[in-house]
Amino acid sequence: MEGPPEGVAPAAAVAAVLKHSSALPTESAQVRGYDFNRGVDYHAMLEAFGTTGFQATNFRRAVHQVNAMIEKKLEPLPQDEDQHGDLTQSRRPLTGCTIFLGYTSNLISSGIRETIRYLVQHNMGVKWTPSKMIARLGKEINNPESVYYWAQKNHIPVLSPALTDGSLGDMIFFHSYKNPGLVLDIVEDLRLINTEAIFAKRSGMIILGGGVVKHHIANANLMRNGADYAVYINTAQEFDGSDSGARPDEAVSWGKIRVDAKPVKVYADASLVFPLLVAETFAQKIDAFMPEKNED
Repeated sequence: MEGPPEGVAPAAAVAAVLKHSSALPTESAQVRGYDFNRGVDYHAMLEAFGTTGFQATNFRRAVHQVNAMIEKKLEPLPQDEDQHGDLTQSRRPLTGCTIFLGYTSNLISSGIRETIRYLVQHNMGVKWTPSKMIARLGKEINNPESVYYWAQKNHIPVLSPALTDGSLGDMIFFHSYKNPGLVLDIVEDLRLINTEAIFAKRSGMIILGGGVVKHHIANANLMRNGADYAVYINTAQEFDGSDSGARPDEAVSWGKIRVDAKPVKVYADASLVFPLLVAETFAQKIDAFMPEKNED
């Protein structure tokens, strides 16, 4: 076989590789990171994540999702709808968007505790995952640095279907020998989280980590034909079929997230990402939440 002339690339390679480019869609964003010649501006840098690519872009999409939740939450309700909060067990006022925040227990043992405590302390209306026992413990702790102190103070229910799976379960086990008869009713808390979802005008999920906390909140939103907004932050992968690693489109297929929603999963350690997410969302709008807090 005769090769190409000297200085001429093989025609087959040229045809396979050097193809004419197609024009990009007009709405395409240009990939561009933060320019440090502008100095150190953290807010501008986090905004630039949107055009940086990979998980930085997913982070910015998560910011948009959470801000959309907050915008709907702060919208005033028509007078004929603002009494629907009486239909739920928590008796919290109905808002334009009920936000469920889920997190794994290890995050309370990390510095993320302070970020979560900030949200609960300022009563930003986040529904979480158990309830009467945790509320009593929060009251007895009586420490403003505790997440559960502020949760019980601001009447925010904290639900944990796996309450016994850990150190607290160990203490309940030993207590049962000293004082038999203690009963924890999981069904009542199940009704609480499900009815919160059912009667929500809109629903948003912010889930840090996976496992029970992820599925419990998503399954509650199945009761209302899916959440309107969803942000997952975890490092789990889907190749092993785990619920933790399942992407948002898996939840869409079950009806746990609505078909017209724009959910996002950020593949990252929540200890890195969640404080930045709060900085770009709830913390930017704290003044808007203050009137709601003062009315409680």
